[in-house]
Amino acid sequence: MAAGGFCKLPNGSVVVALNLPSPAGPGPGSVRFLVVAQNRARALTRLRNLGLRAVYLRGNAAPPTPDEITAVLHHPDGLIWRTTPDGGVQGPDLTQELWRPFKSLLRSPAPQA
Repeated sequence: MAAGGFCKLPNGSVVVALNLPSPAGPGPGSVRFLVVAQNRARALTRLRNLGLRAVYLRGNAAPPTPDEITAVLHHPDGLIWRTTPDGGVQGPDLTQELWRPFKSLLRSPAPQA
């Protein structure tokens, strides 16, 4: 089950954040997606249309932080992701990973020589 949440902005749009299990297999860590749209249904539809078929938002347990909202609003696509170690627990000794555009997941790997 995906943990996540949303935040309604003053202009009426919504930022949705979802934590999904890592596609790398079993183990610690997950992937956090942020998407901005006109409403929650459209945000989830954007993710489903890009291949994340079984994505549902149940509740508001893990809403986006102000820093995450700023990051997704300043990205031209309005859809970003990064990995989160140990279920999203952050500490001063953990290195913060940069946000990546969703298009980086869709790119095919470079051919190996």
